[in-house]
Amino acid sequence: MELEEKAYRMPPLALAYIGDAVWELAVREFLIAQGETQPRRLHRLAVLRVRAKAQADRLRKITEELSERERDVVRRGRNAKSASVPKSASVADYRASTGIEALIGYVYLAGQQERLKEIMQLLLQVEENDLC
Repeated sequence: MELEEKAYRMPPLALAYIGDAVWELAVREFLIAQGETQPRRLHRLAVLRVRAKAQADRLRKITEELSERERDVVRRGRNAKSASVPKSASVADYRASTGIEALIGYVYLAGQQERLKEIMQLLLQVEENDLC
């Protein structure tokens, strides 16, 4: 079975688990590349980008750029039943963020490095003002 099909068949919460780590690393690399060096500021800026509401907002902005299969992965992630929802997020935002993390995990595990790079660039284009 090829990598893409293997990744597609994985449980959506497993995809979201790895996608969360990949997204966190991408955000940290992005902030460092922007010249940020102070740990407190790096942390604050990273949290603005990785929190559920910010991810949900990003998903709404990039959905049209996704293939049908990618949208299906997002849908499966969004509909996956999670044990809990953080107090800092609405159920809808948390589910949307799980969907975007599942997408990132899927593309990463499918070995689609160019597509992963494209998706990360789309996600990181959101202006900081849109994150608040």
